[in-house]
Amino acid sequence: MRNLPKLHHETRRFCWYESPIGILKIAEDDQGITEVSFQDEKITDDSENSLYLDETRRQLEEYFAGTRRSFDVPLSLKGTAFQKKVWHALMNIPYGKTASYQDIASSIGSEKASRAIGNANHHNPVVIIVPCHRVIRADGSIGGYGGGIERKKYLLNLEGIKP
Repeated sequence: MRNLPKLHHETRRFCWYESPIGILKIAEDDQGITEVSFQDEKITDDSENSLYLDETRRQLEEYFAGTRRSFDVPLSLKGTAFQKKVWHALMNIPYGKTASYQDIASSIGSEKASRAIGNANHHNPVVIIVPCHRVIRADGSIGGYGGGIERKKYLLNLEGIKP
């Protein structure tokens, strides 16, 4: 039997968080949080504890209680270079403010990429912490949201934004 190269496997742990707007799955690797996503149900009762997962749950609790306006858990975002650029731009939208797809396109130097910005938003793996809910249409209308319009409205209202 020949020696096969050892593959690097990042540890991946996850837990569940029951938020006021539904179940969130929180996942991590060795570098930070890789996923915060809405789930219809818990797929398993398994839930793990770790520094990143516990801290993310704590910060989400504070956010939903109205006492936290920004997150500082380490993120380990997986995506294309363009997606990562968009997601980092989203993190610059302040709490209680919104930006249009065009605003984000301009901020990353891709003025004609509004549609691609929308696509990157849709594939955001870390909802709420990477605040894609703060992106609205240029005409001020709410636009879409991968987690559903009612959740987007809830998050905007929580931050004092009346769409």
